[in-house]
Amino acid sequence: MALLINDLCVNCDVCAPACPNAAISQGETIYEIAPSRCTECVGHFDVPQCIEVCPVECILVDPAHEESREQLLHKYCLLTGHAA
Repeated sequence: MALLINDLCVNCDVCAPACPNAAISQGETIYEIAPSRCTECVGHFDVPQCIEVCPVECILVDPAHEESREQLLHKYCLLTGHAA
């Protein structure tokens, strides 16, 4: 699954630089995660880095974008050019 930033976001600016896939950007009012780029850090780290650095715990699994670990790894390979 991709991740989702909810409205508890305080725009602290720590999540975007922590994302290895550049999936996080400033939205109209809060930061947003692009599901097409979010791999939950599969291929990069053991845990999603945005969740690790978020001080208000506003980043959750997005039920609208369900993906298996294998699908996330495939997306990682497409984004980075690495072989699985």
